[in-house]
Amino acid sequence: MTVSESRLTRITDPADPRIEAYRDIRERDLVRRHGHFIAEGKTVLQVLVAQDRFPVHSLLVLENRVGGIADLIGAMPESVPVYCAAQDVMDAIAGFHIHRGILAIARIPDNIAIPPEPLPASWRTVLLLSGISNHDNMGGIFRNAAAFGVDAVLLDPQCCDPLYRKAVRVSVGGVLRVPFFRTASMQDAVERLGRNGVAVAALSPAGRIDIANWKPASRQALVLGSEGHGLAPEWLTRLETLSIGMAPGFDSLNVATAGAVALHQLRTARGD
Repeated sequence: MTVSESRLTRITDPADPRIEAYRDIRERDLVRRHGHFIAEGKTVLQVLVAQDRFPVHSLLVLENRVGGIADLIGAMPESVPVYCAAQDVMDAIAGFHIHRGILAIARIPDNIAIPPEPLPASWRTVLLLSGISNHDNMGGIFRNAAAFGVDAVLLDPQCCDPLYRKAVRVSVGGVLRVPFFRTASMQDAVERLGRNGVAVAALSPAGRIDIANWKPASRQALVLGSEGHGLAPEWLTRLETLSIGMAPGFDSLNVATAGAVALHQLRTARGD
């Protein structure tokens, strides 16, 4: 499949106002762009095109990468602009070397706010994230969530933005697959889960139950806290807590890795 020239808008000037939304997307740019976000790479674009939660607003593609995504361009409405540029022009627009050569702007829907009430009965496995401020960890958690069939992710106010470019890229599109919602507070999230019949357990190196012996509920939420401070003592006291057995002298894992172990154990214990 090929892309006709009439479908492409060639950009030769990095100052072209039509590609303003793509300008200077370095790691320091943590702010969503007027209700939109940046997606990077072919794999992430495939996820965007395959679902309709985040409508694609436009593409900016290296000239030599257009043919490799012809099928994806063909699957998008004709109204979606497809900008293409040479490497030096694209690098000047972005503010750094774009070696993947594929960027997209997608729209953030208005319903990414508080979770629905009541929670959908189909939600059997939920992640509740507290204070996850590292975008690599956030992306890794969502990659694991997609891999292990998590139905939804709830984020407390201290969590970083899952739709930050790096988090989306590290998640390999998992952020776009798994529904996520902001909660007013940890208290609100735990209470909301409880009144909807969802059991809540938290991962901690000091957890009272070895995860190998854990019996998850039919509807279960797992709480992951930040690597630096972990969960507040209040939640370690109030919630069921789980620990992951390790070699002597070592008691902690990267939070995304710990979450993957817990999600695998949950599926195994249920016989999924």
